[in-house]
Amino acid sequence: MTIFPEFFEGPLGISLLGKAIRDERVHISCRNIRDKATDKHGTVDDTPYGGGSGMIMAPGPIVDSLESIDAEFGTQAHRISLTPSGTPLSQNHLKRWKSLEHIAIVCGRYEGIDARVGDHFVNEEISLGDFVLFGGEVAALAIIEGIVRLIPGVVGNEASVEEESFSEDLLEYPQYTRPRVYRGHEVPEILLGGNHGAVRTWRQEQAKARTERYRADLLPSEALTVTSTDKNT
Repeated sequence: MTIFPEFFEGPLGISLLGKAIRDERVHISCRNIRDKATDKHGTVDDTPYGGGSGMIMAPGPIVDSLESIDAEFGTQAHRISLTPSGTPLSQNHLKRWKSLEHIAIVCGRYEGIDARVGDHFVNEEISLGDFVLFGGEVAALAIIEGIVRLIPGVVGNEASVEEESFSEDLLEYPQYTRPRVYRGHEVPEILLGGNHGAVRTWRQEQAKARTERYRADLLPSEALTVTSTDKNT
């Protein structure tokens, strides 16, 4: 749900996301919130009570859109509102949402959405991170991609989904391909010997090391004992 449905036309038609839609593994539709405006200008915002800069998205067109979608599909959607003040998006959100039949994502704009929407008419308020964008459309695309790639059959090699970053609350281990030596930098020798058990152990160690170095917040305090070795810095 957005006031700029054209924002999604390109991304929803390309790559594995577009193929998943064409193969009917997922159904995605964009709804223009302005369609539920009550005036001829399609107004969906108004000045904030109490004063302040900018405009606030009014609750009426948003809630009316949510209810009309539920009526159309005959099922109650799990409602997500996108706002910088929401809970930070995580892989666990995506895993949980993947199992849901129907999700409605509300893209905020302007200075935000009337707080009554988040307090009373949606299930979750989600943030893409600690920064502010023009609106929620970029965050909505991130959620769509994150969910769709978890649907069985969308990604050809499903093992890659299971082993990627955050699958076990760890960042993914470093990956390499040809050439073996690039501008004096060599692929780690352990990846060349064919000892799959040793490779698995090395990758697990590297995943822990990378997580400690770049995202220590993901690790319990007792796990902060691995020294990063995958960068020469």
